[in-house]
Amino acid sequence: MIDLHTHSFLSDGELIPAELIQRAERLGYRALAITDHVDNSNLDFIAPRLVAAVPELNRHHQVQTIAGVELTHLPPAMIAPAAARARELGVQLVVVHGQSPVEPVAEGTNRAAIEAGVDILAHPGLITPDEVALAADKGVALEISARGGHSLGNGRVASLAREAGATVVINTDAHAPRDLVSRDFARTVGLAAGLSDQEVDAAFAASAALASRVLGVQL
Repeated sequence: MIDLHTHSFLSDGELIPAELIQRAERLGYRALAITDHVDNSNLDFIAPRLVAAVPELNRHHQVQTIAGVELTHLPPAMIAPAAARARELGVQLVVVHGQSPVEPVAEGTNRAAIEAGVDILAHPGLITPDEVALAADKGVALEISARGGHSLGNGRVASLAREAGATVVINTDAHAPRDLVSRDFARTVGLAAGLSDQEVDAAFAASAALASRVLGVQL
């Protein structure tokens, strides 16, 4: 299992990074990105701490940790500068909190994230066909979410991604130990979204390719 969207105690998760990684390792994960919620108030605090923690975690665990952030509820005009700042701070993976159907995310967030060229647009809800086509063109992965509520848009994301040839990845958006899932359950999430077995395999491969690229190792 490769999960590119999780949260630690540094934002609103229940576990410190070390315990999150230990639990993922016991479940047989190969890689996990810690993508804590940030805006301009805490980006300079959280990003350096995750970046500094990752080398030591990777030295002592088989599961490879990725230092990421999830830009969350930022006004759309602030997304591109925040993504650039995150990368300047050494963040390996930039996720944007998309227009989930269960949260009042600002209109235009999905498009701004895609235009900024972030790595993953999380739970993008009622994303438009034009935005999905743009994501395919820009190489921005669209998330199929295992998290309750956010997962309500999965079917739409899967269908439009298929039509546009956009990349999808399957993530947990884990905030607690119980949110981490097996690869088999992740497959179930993908199939429930309307992906075929082959498309689920392609989503797993896309996650592995993205993780391998940012880590600089083949997974």
